[in-house]
Amino acid sequence: MKYLKPFFLVTDIGFIIYWIVTFFNLIPKSWAFKDYDNSIIIAWNWSFFPLDILISITGLSSLYLYNKNREAWKTFALISLILTFCSGLQAITFWVYSNDYEITWWVMNLYLMIYPLFFLKMFLKRDKDETSESFRGAKTI
Repeated sequence: MKYLKPFFLVTDIGFIIYWIVTFFNLIPKSWAFKDYDNSIIIAWNWSFFPLDILISITGLSSLYLYNKNREAWKTFALISLILTFCSGLQAITFWVYSNDYEITWWVMNLYLMIYPLFFLKMFLKRDKDETSESFRGAKTI
């Protein structure tokens, strides 16, 4: 959690700030992605809102549970990491299909795709080790 905490804080608080800024229409046109004013693109962007807020809720809940020494933090962290990867992947895939290569938005979404991979590996390895351990302890008939 020592290394994961800063990523969760930046990502989860970043999502909350992004959606507040988006709601109040505070993103300057020069920073917006291609066709930002198009109603279909607006709907596409807002379709991420539930996913991004769920990422923030699970990530921040994971930090809270970790601070309370509750084992459930791992489950919330794993969910948050998987959803974060999915959020970044969906955006990047859309921009590939729409031939939009705005570097600023790509960097942010590649961050969402890449950072979880480093931590997911640790969670999945731990689960695999725990599963192997439980099989070794099982009695055979």
